[in-house]
Amino acid sequence: MKNWIEAIRLRTLPLAVASIAMGGVLAAARQAINWPVLSLTVLTALLLQILSNIANDLGDSRHGADKTGRQGPQRMVQAGKIPEAAMRKAMYILAILSTVSGIWLLLAAQLTPTGFFILIGLGLFAVIAAVLYTNGSKPYGYMGLGDISVFLFFGLLAVLGTYYLQTGTVDWSVVLPAMSCGFFTVAVLNINNIRDIESDRRAGKKSIPVRLGRARAALYHCILLAGGLGSALIYVLINYTGMPQFLFLLVLPFVVANGKAIQNTTEPRDLDPYLKQMAFLNMFFVATFGIGILI
Repeated sequence: MKNWIEAIRLRTLPLAVASIAMGGVLAAARQAINWPVLSLTVLTALLLQILSNIANDLGDSRHGADKTGRQGPQRMVQAGKIPEAAMRKAMYILAILSTVSGIWLLLAAQLTPTGFFILIGLGLFAVIAAVLYTNGSKPYGYMGLGDISVFLFFGLLAVLGTYYLQTGTVDWSVVLPAMSCGFFTVAVLNINNIRDIESDRRAGKKSIPVRLGRARAALYHCILLAGGLGSALIYVLINYTGMPQFLFLLVLPFVVANGKAIQNTTEPRDLDPYLKQMAFLNMFFVATFGIGILI
């Protein structure tokens, strides 16, 4: 059981919940909140995140990314703690559970036929993307497309999809806080990839830091942080009603500290605490942003 809990990577799960919470907060600000639907949205997001983590463990082991001096947490298949066949079976089960949960969610939301089929398509796309990130003959995570995928699924689709499920409408200004969630979640991935830059390079995994190099990957990290804060600031200025909306700026000193740490930390294994810090900052940002627009 301990090995399976490790494979699930519990510390990554709040990232999925934070994006759903952002969509729920934005809907609540417009007096449109359906708690059963929101709960099912969280459940589906968690299942998809766990599916992605399980598939990533399996795929990295098969493609060699965990065999070349990786600095991060141990992977269960590569370490021999979970058989590959068992991990593959778990991946299939989670893919089925994610699909069932997603269909249940869409039925509960009572969408229009058009909205239902669009979100069914996007949901299946999310399941396939979670599996193919490091699996298949040409995993897109090994081509440096992981950042785009994370921005899309943890940012735009998670927040806009949640907002639509709650309100039945699309407000294009919501794209801005969705982008904030996307930027901050990509920043978490970027720290992970900077930490593993040498092992990924040897394994042929062309992540963004591998393509950019260590120094420019740190600069890219600062751009992501600025994008996250800037998108939220533009949203508040467009929809300004009072000073409490700027409460999210409480995260600013911590974001600056994180950016400086990524610039200055040279030992890969010393980056791990800042990865956890960035995940916490994402949740802190969503909490303060949500409180600011609701009070």
